[in-house]
Amino acid sequence: MDLHKSPAPTDRQPVAPAELRCSDADRDRVADILRDALAEGRLTAEEHAERVEGVLSAKTVGDLERFVRDLPAAHPGRTTAYASAPPRPTREAIPAEPDENVVAVFSSAIRRGRWRPGRRLHAYAIFGSVEIDLSEAMFEYQQVVIKAISVFGNVEIRVPENVTLRGTGGGVLGNFEVSTLDSGEQDAPVVYVDGLAVLGNVEARPKRGKLVADILDRVSDKVDRALHKHLDR
Repeated sequence: MDLHKSPAPTDRQPVAPAELRCSDADRDRVADILRDALAEGRLTAEEHAERVEGVLSAKTVGDLERFVRDLPAAHPGRTTAYASAPPRPTREAIPAEPDENVVAVFSSAIRRGRWRPGRRLHAYAIFGSVEIDLSEAMFEYQQVVIKAISVFGNVEIRVPENVTLRGTGGGVLGNFEVSTLDSGEQDAPVVYVDGLAVLGNVEARPKRGKLVADILDRVSDKVDRALHKHLDR
């Protein structure tokens, strides 16, 4: 007798659905939900890896469900309120010529902090590194296009986690990766990343803990304090 095997039920009472043994198909279904959540930016790479490891060792349906309990895809009957964003920017909203070029040739170039991105920005990393951090940017336009070209270089783009992020591009012996993100706010900025990585890297993803609303509130507070200080003189 194998004492390590789980004993079979001895009564004839029906087994609760959560206590049913899960199949490989059940594990694959949950793994697909986790993979999509990673691509959408709902999970970090660390969270995804931890949950997938748990899925592989799960024994019952209830064990599986707890790994996707907080993900919308696990509740198909519920509707989400994501703002709809076109896969491409509207033609009238974005100029053909860039408002700014960020170039790094055997060097590095950085745009971060409280700055105002234009409607179109081009980034070129040739044997160099470009960092574009929009996590504290002041968005004057709802649609922003970033064209990123990396040749033996690296382009990193970071956005607030409550904007919409879209991307189209590819790599030639390189890596082009955009973590698609959907905002729940109707008027949230939409950032489109287009580009090409040739023996290099182009990566765009949200910066956790950074929200457009939080930044605007802090700026508003500073303006109010400055105004009150001026009036008190």
